[in-house]
Amino acid sequence: MPPSLHGRNGVYCILHPYIILFLAWLIPGLGHILQRRVAKGIIFFCGIALMLLLGILMEGKFYDTRSLHPLLLLGFIGDLGNGAFFFLIRLLGLATGNIKNVTYYYGTTYLAVAGLINYLVALNAFDIAKGRKQ
Repeated sequence: MPPSLHGRNGVYCILHPYIILFLAWLIPGLGHILQRRVAKGIIFFCGIALMLLLGILMEGKFYDTRSLHPLLLLGFIGDLGNGAFFFLIRLLGLATGNIKNVTYYYGTTYLAVAGLINYLVALNAFDIAKGRKQ
């Protein structure tokens, strides 16, 4: 099936909507930038990156899968929503958390919510690519 050509004001996207979805999840805002919505893409990227930075500075931690408690797995899924940032932060050894810090829980929440927002941003880019949204 050939990729859909959807667009507004004569601007068309030649990538398949599922590729847009994957790229939008991988790098926040990229799905919008690829569809010529550069301002929105940059704002989404900066907003999610700022939330991640604040979460790290507050010494929050990423959830892990060592404990198979359902609520902790939901937190891990939220963290995984950060795409490439999740893997980069894990690789650099950041977001390990310091439970003695007063802002530990706020930082952990910021990290998870950044991933959840990225899921919504990626779905928005997917909807635009499918032509469901302007």
